[in-house]
Amino acid sequence: MSEAGSHTASVVGGSGFTGGELLRLLDGHPEFEVAQATSRSYENKTVGSVHPNLRGMDLRFSSPEDLESVDVLFACTPHGVSMEHIDAFQDAADTVVDLSADFRLDSEEQYDEWYDGHIRPELLDESEYALPELNRENLRGADLIASGGCNATAAILGLKPLFDADILSGTEQIVVDVKVGSSEGGAGGGEASSHPERSGVVRPYAPTGHRHEAEIEQFLGTKVSFTAHAVDMTRGASATCHVYPEEPVSKGDLWGAFRGSYEEEPFVRLVAGGSGVYRYPEPKAVAGSNYAEVGFELDPRNKRVVVFSAIDNMMKGSAGQAVHAANVALGFEETAGLEFTGMHPVGAP
Repeated sequence: MSEAGSHTASVVGGSGFTGGELLRLLDGHPEFEVAQATSRSYENKTVGSVHPNLRGMDLRFSSPEDLESVDVLFACTPHGVSMEHIDAFQDAADTVVDLSADFRLDSEEQYDEWYDGHIRPELLDESEYALPELNRENLRGADLIASGGCNATAAILGLKPLFDADILSGTEQIVVDVKVGSSEGGAGGGEASSHPERSGVVRPYAPTGHRHEAEIEQFLGTKVSFTAHAVDMTRGASATCHVYPEEPVSKGDLWGAFRGSYEEEPFVRLVAGGSGVYRYPEPKAVAGSNYAEVGFELDPRNKRVVVFSAIDNMMKGSAGQAVHAANVALGFEETAGLEFTGMHPVGAP
């Protein structure tokens, strides 16, 4: 075990929502000392002036042009920025964890199809997807890590057990419907993420062609029909997946599949039926935490399995996943800095 606080970390793009979450996690992490947080807009301002929950941090934002040498650099930048500055990031840090979409996919062709191309495709083979439940072995010792998209993370965690247990083979029809909070749009999310426009809505904003489809299809090896809705909550992503197995499946089969995939996972909880108000996975139950809830219901009449998963989009879907992956990559205790639970009751998560 390394000496407490013996690894330095920086957060590039630390003034956004995800940057603030990363700073919160790193400030309380037993293995990290936060050496730098950058922001073009808030250079020389205190971290607490932007993130009021971090007023206790003795740190000011600095220019992203003047990167300090650190052990781990977390990049919370818009898509396209990390690939442009990756050389500077890697010169500054032994390990780079990118929270944008720049290094999530495997090939230049995928970026041509789903994004606007890629200027550093030779690095795609080097990057490792940050979701430990999916890619733990490859994360150990990785020096370029790509944190997953929140919608893709929720869908992958829900569907993965069905593929692990060979209940699904990849040829079946799969429909994924995700409801996500306004923080997914970031601190500069614009009019659609403002409270007056977001309040009270269930608004389809990506009925087809959402970019996170590429991640889901890449890591599960199947096609999915994906739709995303903006809903009236601040934090959270909730995925409802409708699947139609080709062979009959029982509840016992499903319990065996989900327990087989997640019984030993520190940040996945199984929630399937039972009693009480929260009978299925619920973003409100994991708000502020790195936990994911997954569950299911069987519909024998329609030969359908309905899979539910819920995460905090800024934690398990972004900053928490990034720290979890860094823990694995650097050989720390996997749960270090992430073991706190969510709160109940809370308002809109």
